[in-house]
Amino acid sequence: MVGDHGELLVDRQFQLVLLANLMPPLGTALLSPVLNSLVDPLGASQANVGLMMSAYTAPAIFMIPVAGLLADRFGRRPVLVTGLLVFGIAGSTISFVDTFRLALGLRFLQGIGFAALTPILITVIGDRYTGAEETTAQGLRFTSSGVAQTVFPLASGLLVAIAWEYPFLLYALALPMAAVVAVRFEEPTEVGASDCPKQPLGDQLRDLWTLVSHRRGAGMALARATPSIAWIGFLTYNSIVVAELIGGTAAHAGLLAGLGSMTYAIAASQAGRVTDAFGRDLGPLVVLNLALAGGFVIVFMVSTLPAAAFGILLVGIGFGLLSSIYRSLITEMAPTSLRGSWVSFTEAVGRIAITLTPVGMGAGVAVAAPVMGYPAAVRLVGLGTGICVVLLGIGSVSLVAVSPTVTLAETASRSLGD
Repeated sequence: MVGDHGELLVDRQFQLVLLANLMPPLGTALLSPVLNSLVDPLGASQANVGLMMSAYTAPAIFMIPVAGLLADRFGRRPVLVTGLLVFGIAGSTISFVDTFRLALGLRFLQGIGFAALTPILITVIGDRYTGAEETTAQGLRFTSSGVAQTVFPLASGLLVAIAWEYPFLLYALALPMAAVVAVRFEEPTEVGASDCPKQPLGDQLRDLWTLVSHRRGAGMALARATPSIAWIGFLTYNSIVVAELIGGTAAHAGLLAGLGSMTYAIAASQAGRVTDAFGRDLGPLVVLNLALAGGFVIVFMVSTLPAAAFGILLVGIGFGLLSSIYRSLITEMAPTSLRGSWVSFTEAVGRIAITLTPVGMGAGVAVAAPVMGYPAAVRLVGLGTGICVVLLGIGSVSLVAVSPTVTLAETASRSLGD
């Protein structure tokens, strides 16, 4: 099913990674179906209830790099356990509040907990595995995220029909997960060992800058963010495209979103096979970027649901494979002592892209709509965003390919004098 590396699924440590990985995707996915149900009990409004999403996503931009630095200095396990505890306690406590302000504060804390999860899990996979096996592991982690985003929102929708508080109690599952990770997870680094003293913080930051400012590093960070632009752009305008451009219903929009999630989950599980077949060649990455951007443009330009479904299939394939392969390439670029910081930096760049894309697309529609009408403006912005995605995607991987072949790990080692 996953190529030559199916033994990963019986690896106890990788199973723990997949277990912990069930929680981060639920930060937004679990809340999406129930936002409207929170207006009356929390005293919110239709206009501001969306802040429940923003309060969660905003702190991650700043806290993800901090979590990476802490993971490099103190180890992966304590950061993961702390992240799960904060995520679970803050999220489930929302069930017991009755004001919107308190709920927003708890969502902010939950976002801080999230910052200590996904980037560190990606880093752990890079610590434990190499080559196509690592790409397979990154893909399977991404697949588990897709499955979680498909299954748990359904449970959330059923629970909110009983009481608005019940969906938030699902976040409490992070607490027993934290206990299991604390007891069973084996620290993959030598941090804390008597013969492995901590690097001074100033030197650590200097060496991180060496990675970030390297042409290959900058190109890879930009490449990592590019698939997120297409995916969040689709999710933001999915219901608008279906209603205004296709003449469909909310159920049709849900069908497209579910199809996209299912497709990227399946595609991500095959990332190891793609790496086995093509290695690290530039060609497949170019093709996948073309599929990602082309599918995105198709969704915005067509006028029938089947055609839009074909477009989202291409988006899902490109998003699932590129996100997995890029993360594998990123973890290989840094030495173990800086991997957590480096991975967290690239994840923060991805979060910035996710935050800015809806703002940029919305501004484009606002400017164009008075001139050409709303439907035509949406199509134009979709086309423009797709062009940006393909130019950024192919341009960034080309920058990586034409840069010196020396690895960033070697560059960092030289800066350390090793």
